[in-house]
Amino acid sequence: MKFGLRYCNAGRYVYPANAIELVQAGEAAGFESAWTVDHVVVPEGYKSAYPYSDDGKMAGGKNDMAIPDPLIWMAYVAAGTSKINLATGILIVPQRNPVVAAKQIATLDLMSGGRVLLGIGVGWLEEEFNAIGVPFGDRGQRTDDYIYAMQELWATDHSTYESEFTKFTAVNSQPKPVNRTIPIIVGGHSKAAARRAGRLGDGFFPARGASPELIDLARRTAEEHGRDPDAIEITASLPEDLDTIPELAACGVTRLLVPVLPMFGVAGIINNIDEVAPWADTIDKYRDL
Repeated sequence: MKFGLRYCNAGRYVYPANAIELVQAGEAAGFESAWTVDHVVVPEGYKSAYPYSDDGKMAGGKNDMAIPDPLIWMAYVAAGTSKINLATGILIVPQRNPVVAAKQIATLDLMSGGRVLLGIGVGWLEEEFNAIGVPFGDRGQRTDDYIYAMQELWATDHSTYESEFTKFTAVNSQPKPVNRTIPIIVGGHSKAAARRAGRLGDGFFPARGASPELIDLARRTAEEHGRDPDAIEITASLPEDLDTIPELAACGVTRLLVPVLPMFGVAGIINNIDEVAPWADTIDKYRDL
């Protein structure tokens, strides 16, 4: 079992010194990854229902919280670390130009020594899409398309791709990621997300819990598309009862994320940097699951 730090680019960790201290402490304690969140803007008075809280509001309705751009934040902490993976959890893919995003992500992967994990999602906040000028209704199709386009740019030279949303012909996008690909971890709590993970993902993060039904759907979809279902890595939120970790491992979960502050309806587990180091014992205890 691997452990990651969650919600790293928010709260007190938007500040440079705190950000570096957090991720360095996580690396020293044996955390495998540090995970960021993504919102370009949070419009006042939004009506879209946040899917992970009872009141339908993100962060208790606090709309002015600072959320640094995840890729830039990850680039900053990459310079002060050497082993810990750097993950988006998630990046709202349909809000970004895929050609530009492919270059940014590949550059970050190269400069960090191949440590980028790309958690992706379709987004839920329609008012945010409106502010950015991106259609909300076709965000699922755009997400699939943009991922395929980015993978083409990462894997090939003189890349060519054409679809409903994206078109480029014989373009060179350099540098490439270290392995000419980036691990794609699909986030979401829906059947559509599970199917997306099976079709094009290297991993699946159901966002809350570890639904056996969704995990099974992701793996069945992978098999239907000629992919290895067992290669779909499952990430889940840390359970309240750590004694249930072996049960999650038996369901196929291979990574658990530990919140570093209360956010998006999830309580903080690590409430200050001094609480990071003691997690080394827990990480060691469950390492071989």
